[in-house]
Amino acid sequence: MTMEKKRYERPVIQKLNSGLLNKFGSATEIKPLTEIDGVPVKRLVAEYGSPLFVFSERQIREKYAEVHKIFTTRYPKVKFGWSYKTNYLNAICNIFHQQGSWAEVVSGFEYEKALQNGVPGNKIIFNGPDKTAADLQKAMANNSLIHLDHMDEFYLLNELAAAGHKKPRVAIRVNMDTGVYPIWDRFGFNYENGQAWSAINKIMTSGNFTMVGLHCHIGTFMLAPSAYGIAADKLAALFVRIKNKFGHTLEYIDLGGGLPSPNNLKGAYLPGNDLVPPIEEFADTIANSLLNSDIAPNELPLLIMESGRLLIDEAGYLIGTVIANKRLSTGRRATILDFGVNSLFTSFWYNHKISPAQEVSNYKEDVELFGPLCMNIDVVRESVILPPLNTGDRVVAQNVGAYNVTQWMQFITMRPNVVLIDDQGKPHIIRRAESLDTLNQMEEMPAHLKTFKL
Repeated sequence: MTMEKKRYERPVIQKLNSGLLNKFGSATEIKPLTEIDGVPVKRLVAEYGSPLFVFSERQIREKYAEVHKIFTTRYPKVKFGWSYKTNYLNAICNIFHQQGSWAEVVSGFEYEKALQNGVPGNKIIFNGPDKTAADLQKAMANNSLIHLDHMDEFYLLNELAAAGHKKPRVAIRVNMDTGVYPIWDRFGFNYENGQAWSAINKIMTSGNFTMVGLHCHIGTFMLAPSAYGIAADKLAALFVRIKNKFGHTLEYIDLGGGLPSPNNLKGAYLPGNDLVPPIEEFADTIANSLLNSDIAPNELPLLIMESGRLLIDEAGYLIGTVIANKRLSTGRRATILDFGVNSLFTSFWYNHKISPAQEVSNYKEDVELFGPLCMNIDVVRESVILPPLNTGDRVVAQNVGAYNVTQWMQFITMRPNVVLIDDQGKPHIIRRAESLDTLNQMEEMPAHLKTFKL
């Protein structure tokens, strides 16, 4: 009987750096994540490969229903617009559209995606600073909501509207001081210095527009509900000012997105679950600001929210495989995974929870997690407490549903399969992994470069 040869790792002397004592105590038990919505991780990897993005349809629908109820029980008229830039895979978008969300887009190709997904043109909100003349023509023809970002866009749309004898439905994006710094003032028209009011007057007196709303997007991963209250107060003041001067009642106020998910921000002392305020606080603050404003009760506008991250982050997972282990010059363990920052782009600003996908030992140590790329910044986690993982072991990164499948890169390794697990626990491929043919089909080879001799 032959005995299995155990792997040997020479012992190292490692200095213990415990740091300051804190109220959280020592590391808690590490619980393996062996299945997602009842589907074993082992099975998912066997069928679809590694790395692999996995989305839970059940979690998406449940989260949407929860957040929608929180807002609609506090304010009488609410509509969500799904943020395509957060995750524009068609299957994901259509889940939100089935739940009742409009589409919020920030580019011409996202606008086209929304149309192809079957969203009516008048239910598409067109944001962003880069709308071409062709984009604006199409948005006008489809009666979409065009949110003006700067005066050059106003002048362009004004010319198109005059030439086409059609009044586009427009709003302006307003930036403002909400007590959170730095102020996002590169987008839209400033409230405090009068830019916004000046733009409104130009729109209202031009005769070429139908002004239907006001819009703001004050930042990303916002942790201060009060900031949304200030934003709602200022937009409500503009709403009333327009009514008083022009006798015109706007249809909606759009407070954009930026609401946080319970992810773990880099540099934060507390984990995301403890740091992020309950969504009820944001909804209470927004609703109270609008209801307590000088807007007449019978003229209360539709409240539009463009939440993305809040609604999708927790429903996304990234399964990966351990490629190798090594000891760094400092004696710290380093583990190399088959996914890196090219796939998990948000690891630049989040400390994503990384769980083993199989039973592990009770021994734990501080580990640095690297991706497979030949670049020094390919760091998935700079420091994480994990048990030793062997080559071939699986791990699961959690809360990765937002932005990764829109900001991922084809660099050194190709983009992997993306799977959706439906309400019945059945996996479906919703985006196929790239291959060399995927890349080559976009290239053209000049005739004089087709042959060579080495």
